[in-house]
Amino acid sequence: MVPDDPTTTNPDHYRTLWENEFVRVLEYLDEPGDRTAPHHHPNSVMVTLSSFSRRLSAGGREFETELPAGQAVWIPAQRHSGENTGDTPTHTIFVELKGASAGEASGGVLGPAPSSP
Repeated sequence: MVPDDPTTTNPDHYRTLWENEFVRVLEYLDEPGDRTAPHHHPNSVMVTLSSFSRRLSAGGREFETELPAGQAVWIPAQRHSGENTGDTPTHTIFVELKGASAGEASGGVLGPAPSSP
């Protein structure tokens, strides 16, 4: 486990649902106005169970994002903190990749990568 693992830095929001040597599945829950401490995600697929609005921060940069419920998006490896800027709770599932597929956090990427059609 990395030192800034979200289940350690933000245990009130992240919990492990299932894990093996290839992937870890996390559930994320928060309320409007909730913030997370800086944490790291390896390459992941995020599935939105609720719609949400968030502000992600990393390295002095900020990124605003809104996603509807029922979306699956690729999240490149990154370290960030976040804030629920909407008026609804956030509920998502992260499928984090392990091993060589986990990737390295890049300073050039913040927030979900664009999805392909």
